Amino acid sequence: MRDYYEILGVNRACDEAGLKAAFRKLAMEHHPDRNGGCEEAAGRFKEINEAYSVLSDPQKRAAYDRFGHAGVNGMGGGGPGGAQFHDVHDIFNEVFGDVFGDMFGGRAGGRGGPRSGPARGSDLRYDLEISLEQAYAGSEVEITVPATLSCEACDGSGAKPGTSPTTCTTCHGAGRVRATQGFFQIERACPRCGGSGKIVIDPCVECHGMGQIRRERTLAVRIPPGVDDGARIRLAGEGDAGLRGGPRGDLYIFISVKPHELFERDGLDLLCTVPVPMCVAALGGEIEAPCLMGGENCDGECKITVKIPEGAQTGRTVRVKGRGMPSLRSRERGDLVVEVFVETPTKLTARQKELMRELAGLCGEQQHPKSANFIGKAKRFWDDVTGAA
Repeated sequence: MRDYYEILGVNRACDEAGLKAAFRKLAMEHHPDRNGGCEEAAGRFKEINEAYSVLSDPQKRAAYDRFGHAGVNGMGGGGPGGAQFHDVHDIFNEVFGDVFGDMFGGRAGGRGGPRSGPARGSDLRYDLEISLEQAYAGSEVEITVPATLSCEACDGSGAKPGTSPTTCTTCHGAGRVRATQGFFQIERACPRCGGSGKIVIDPCVECHGMGQIRRERTLAVRIPPGVDDGARIRLAGEGDAGLRGGPRGDLYIFISVKPHELFERDGLDLLCTVPVPMCVAALGGEIEAPCLMGGENCDGECKITVKIPEGAQTGRTVRVKGRGMPSLRSRERGDLVVEVFVETPTKLTARQKELMRELAGLCGEQQHPKSANFIGKAKRFWDDVTGAA
């Protein structure tokens, strides 16, 4: 992932005004509406917006400067769901309001009124790795998520307890100011209050007047049985706190399932390769195969008896109904598919070797049909090569 400062073409010491100027220039150049809907321009615009959304926020910028991209994952820099739309809209209005402000007193895009109302909090992302056993039976796990919370000390106002924010005397609480340039009247966010319409004279010592604090929260997450790698779980209202009393964002948990040393998942089926002694494969018999525990179809054992048919070859599969993964959307359940791997004995005693030689002398083509078929094909190949020579 590219460095955000590199994307905007600024150095790390760049101030807020420099960031905004760089973003405005690049966004005007790459805005999709000015490039005929070009996908490359749209992708570049999205990248520019993501970089500015992080670097223009003091908390996110500090986290990015210290930890890089890992420090801002899940902090609203291009997260899932509707957060990206809200971020783009807010940033576009903030930066381009003084350029594309509606003529004759209106807001850009025909959206009148001040911007001092409630704003929804950003959505967050959390990557959670679970075991196949947890995906099979379902489980409840605890996660620790850093999130922006409303400051309890000032109840989110940003003002010291016992005081309240005062109406901005520049915009008189509107959050917007207008300026006349020639024949045009341009409206933009109030430079004094930043568009909130309020000024904090005596800031809260806990949040330093921001109205929000960054804290880690511990949440219990229920993993449903049958969840697959790449699944997404949405926890409504567990994202960042909204501004000015706005609703919280959502938390999106992205699931990844760790590879298992015995099982491989194929849809709802579980595949397991089991070594089978040569004698059992030849004569038929029973072996014990592992299976996952948990869920309503489990008998409490982590192994199951599987019948091996007489004359089983390597690659032969035996299907055990109903011992695979459960479905998330129905009561259907997959199967446990046991693949046979015929194992040849090693370190034979003299007596065992003698018996094996005797058995080899007694076995003919009827006992080795695949070998006989292969030898027949090989003989025809050799005859063709000899005849051509």
